[in-house]
Parts: sequence; structure tokens; C-alpha cells
Amino acid sequence: MDTNILLENGTNELEVLEFTLAGNHYGINVAKIREILTYQPVTPIPNAHPCVEGIFMPRDTMISVINLRGCLGLADNDKDGLFIITNFNKLNIAFHVDEVCGIHRLSWADIITPDATINIEENGVSTGVIKLEDRLIVILDFEKIVTDISPETGLQVSDIEGLEGRIRSDEPIIVAEDSPLLSKLITDCLKKAGYTKLIINNNGQEAWDKLCEFRKEGNLDEKVHMIITDIEMPLMDGHRLTKLVKEDEELKHIPVIIFSSLVNEEMRRKGEMLGADAQLTKPEIGKLVGAIDRLLDERKEKLQQKLLANQ
Repeated sequence: MDTNILLENGTNELEVLEFTLAGNHYGINVAKIREILTYQPVTPIPNAHPCVEGIFMPRDTMISVINLRGCLGLADNDKDGLFIITNFNKLNIAFHVDEVCGIHRLSWADIITPDATINIEENGVSTGVIKLEDRLIVILDFEKIVTDISPETGLQVSDIEGLEGRIRSDEPIIVAEDSPLLSKLITDCLKKAGYTKLIINNNGQEAWDKLCEFRKEGNLDEKVHMIITDIEMPLMDGHRLTKLVKEDEELKHIPVIIFSSLVNEEMRRKGEMLGADAQLTKPEIGKLVGAIDRLLDERKEKLQQKLLANQ
């Protein structure tokens, strides 16, 4: 698909593909989409999850097909519909939908964060709501949907086994992540790796406000040693947050790690242009801990060199 918007830096904008299921309107970030195909017959897989229709192979690539109606508790219908082919977390997955309505260019600031009545703790599958003309479009949490079907596609928690017992509690880290489930998993994993001084924020705007608050209070370097951010978040996305940090003379020395399901070759180039110090895809929690260790060690070394130079 044409994703020219991905080449723009830190605009805090996104493109959303609107589609329908049982007359309801839903959305997906265009950055996740490879292509849209008309319905094709699929081969059922024995003992697969009830929401997995089967597999098919367009252009010699095997793709699993997920019945999105089933995931959302909606009744099946007899229409063929369409396949939205996605790529995130290094997975190629087709989501079976009824119809595609169009693409809308929006600001993350226009996306309303669901409250607790919609997203109950870690069980919700919506990340935001868009009010568009006469209808509401619910942005679905496709990572959560896939992880619920196949938990092994989520964070690779086993990668941090053996890191327990380390003491890194003197390293305050800001984390910006809108998914309650992933925020909890990331927090639990980092604490196991010894990083217990975590400042959790639900989106980039909250993280930016916290940075501005720390700067106003003084002693910024004592209060923030690193920022870890998702890309897709309401109000302010991770790319915009990275841009603001790296263009600020008082903040640009703070290491920024982008930890997102959207880190592919194209998005990696964009992150590099914005000044991100490291970029990792979400299943790779072990690599995230490794990047944190490396960047914080480099930060300490630079501070020591600065102190020596000033003596």
C-alpha cells in the first residue's frame, strides 16, 4: 500500500483504514497493512484456535487467516468479504473483514483513549476511538488479538531468564506505552532485569508532560536516564515524542529506545532520522534489556568523561 506518510518525520499523524464488521466501523493503522485482497479459499488447520480460519499462500508466502468477527464475538455471515494482509511483530497475518470503507488521515491528538468501561484492565481490544462525521470508528488492538490467539507471539519473556537479582534501581526510566497488557508485561520484565525505577505513561503526551515537569523542577539528569516508547499511541505517538526530545537542547542527550510492533525497515529509517538511539520490535524483550544496558553504560561513561574534563 502507499504509505508515504511514514516518510514524514514526527508529524504526530497517521492514516487509518476504515472497515466494517456486522455494520460496525473499525480501524487499523495503515502502517500495519501490506495489501488488501479479495476473499480466497483457505485450508483449515486441524486443532487450530476457533478464530483461525486456516491458511492460504498468495505469491508463495503462507499466511494465517483470522476471523475477526469471531474475535469480537460477532456472528458469522455468508458473504466472502476481504482479507486485510498485515505485517507487525515480524508476522504476516490476514484479517477477514466485511468491507473496506476508505483511508483517513488524522492526528493522534484526535484519537480518544477508551476509558475503563470499554477497556477493562488488560482484556480490552480497542486502543482508541475516532469520531468521524456521523459515526464512531473503533481502533482495534491487533497485537492483543493475535497474542490472545497465540500467546507465544507476544513478548518473549523467556529471553530474560537468568537476569533476576541484578540491581539497577538507580536508573530512572520513562516508559510510554498505551496498551495496558503490554505496559504490565514490559514493566514486569524490566523489573526482573533489575530496572525497578520505572515511570509509566499511557502515551507520548503524558511522557512529554512528565519530562517538562522534571525540567521545571530541576535536576533533570537525576530524574530521567532513559526513555522507552511505543510508536502507536493516542494524543502523541512515539515518533513525535522522539522528535521533541532530540530537538531540545536540554533533553537530546537522553537515550531514546523505540520498542514497537511496527519496527520494520521503513520505520527504522524514520526512527534513525528522528534520532532514536535504538529500535526494537516488541517480541524481543531480551534485546530490549541488552540495549538498555548498553545505552545506560555509555551514558555513565560520557558523564564520567565530562566530570574529568571539568576538573
